[in-house]
Amino acid sequence: MSFLGKSLAVFGLLFLMGCGGSSPFIETQTGDDTTTPDDEDTVADPDLPPGTANPRAGASIERFEPTEADGGIRGDGFATDFERNDTDDEFTVDNLAFDGANTYRRIAFDAASDIPDDFQAYKSDGTFTDTFGDTDQDIDQFEHRLIFRRSEDGNVQYAIVRTGQYIQYGFGGFTYERRGRVRLPTNGQAGYSGSYQAVRDFEGAGGLEYATGDMTMAIDFEDFNDGDGVQGRVTNRRIFDIDGNDITADVVAALESDIPSLVFSVGPGVGTDAGEIVGDVSSNILQEDGSFEAFESGSYYAILQGDDAENVVGVIVSTHTDPRAEGVTVRETGGFILERGAGD
Repeated sequence: MSFLGKSLAVFGLLFLMGCGGSSPFIETQTGDDTTTPDDEDTVADPDLPPGTANPRAGASIERFEPTEADGGIRGDGFATDFERNDTDDEFTVDNLAFDGANTYRRIAFDAASDIPDDFQAYKSDGTFTDTFGDTDQDIDQFEHRLIFRRSEDGNVQYAIVRTGQYIQYGFGGFTYERRGRVRLPTNGQAGYSGSYQAVRDFEGAGGLEYATGDMTMAIDFEDFNDGDGVQGRVTNRRIFDIDGNDITADVVAALESDIPSLVFSVGPGVGTDAGEIVGDVSSNILQEDGSFEAFESGSYYAILQGDDAENVVGVIVSTHTDPRAEGVTVRETGGFILERGAGD
């Protein structure tokens, strides 16, 4: 169902304490990867999200969404302690109010839904039983959704959690990480490809949606001299309601245009010696007179992994005005896992 048809729980500013997160949900790998020739201490770029304090090319790295204190907005980065139970295909997430017992269970979308089969989404409990007295009263909980993806080799993964129960952007967060080292090439270029999956929440309205897309990325390891050149693009995006029904046509009709590609801004200084990358993203809509009108803007965060820098994992956060409703802004938080040469 459309997000416009959902009821809203309107809350003011909640005085909660949050932190950047802990307890990685990939077990930290130790061994040869921490004693390679690449294993020199590097100084983290100040624009990197919270997480691993002294990132190195030869070690695992985990990052979390910045909180308001770290440069995010209200509600960002509150989700902490992402832990996955692989046996039961469940997550636990701490520090989000009214998400049941902090347990997120895998959603089995209806067979008739349009969302891809590999879209891994989880939801928290809808009710929580009063723990005081003998009433056994069920307390309605907020609608939280978590999306997750892990590479086939298990070395990179991300998780994103959002809620649509606030008029402003709700409390949530993300984490992304690599297991083990990266060996960064010193020359040449590399191309990467894979998929993009996202959850969308709103400022000025409630509800949640999902998005999918194709993604490519390329890195010039020789130039710029002040950090590698990085380009990336998210294409063929489709939008789904909370039940997995494709509503792309509704968005396109309101926008009076196809959904544009999200594109990385190319420039120096976006990468670190530890294999981390942070930069800006945007999209533009072609007008009838040949000019371009800005549509989306935001940031991307990524980490390279592997002996040949063969994997990259990351998160993109972008916002735009919702063409379907006056006074509503969409925040799309998407994760990606890309492989070098996967499109060959």
